[in-house]
Amino acid sequence: MRNIHVKKIKNAVRELCLEANFNLRKDILAALKKALRQEKNKRSKRILIMLVENAVIAKKERRAICQDTGAVSVYISMGQGVRVTGGDFEKAIQEGVREAYRSGHLRKSIVASPIKRKNTGTNTPAVIHTEIVKGEKIKITVLPKGFGSENKSSIKMMKPTDSEKEIISFVTETAKVAGADACPPYIIGVGLGGTFDKAAWLSKMALTIRIDRKNPRPHLRKLEEKILKKMNTLNIGPMGLGGKMTCLGINALEYPTHIAGLPVAVNISCHATRSASKIL
Repeated sequence: MRNIHVKKIKNAVRELCLEANFNLRKDILAALKKALRQEKNKRSKRILIMLVENAVIAKKERRAICQDTGAVSVYISMGQGVRVTGGDFEKAIQEGVREAYRSGHLRKSIVASPIKRKNTGTNTPAVIHTEIVKGEKIKITVLPKGFGSENKSSIKMMKPTDSEKEIISFVTETAKVAGADACPPYIIGVGLGGTFDKAAWLSKMALTIRIDRKNPRPHLRKLEEKILKKMNTLNIGPMGLGGKMTCLGINALEYPTHIAGLPVAVNISCHATRSASKIL
């Protein structure tokens, strides 16, 4: 049994929130630069140049990549051989988020009630997902996600007889409806299977995976490739100004499901998709 003090958890969450908001992931920055080389539309090329410059300035000056510094999702993979000591585990996570948003001068966007709409003033509470895994370590991943793109996400309880073509159509139609509102070029997470809630969880978790990785499941890799190809025929382009580069990457995750079901969730994310991870 390995002991980990809650202070380490709080500090890790704080560091990760700042890192994610200030430093665009290397895989996404590389994808933007690649898109710039491939884009033919002149207006869209200028947009891509600005997006790359924005990321460089944000990192250098430690400023937020985007003014919407998001609702924070925290994904915890907790080793079953770990014992958390020194205080409350969840409170430590929330305090880490509070400290980051205060010290980093990041916009605080969370309201305590979706009906009453009063801002908490701290960008908490974060949404925490915890899974128990083997080992004596804790992996912490934060995903601060803006709602310009979150609002355009969708889920559909498809029929088990629906074809791959119909799945691709649903994903691309979701992006088409999002249009310029979700700040393309997009990163898109697709969750397949499980239950209504599991599919949504998978689609968002997929956004934390590098977009330059090859899916270890060949059938999902082929599905990602087909969706990406279809996406980049929509002519939405960077910031909706037209062009080839509507989507930078697709990540799909799946989970076993009921014989009568085929839940499919699509989590749309913008060009400033932000996440960071650390293992304690």
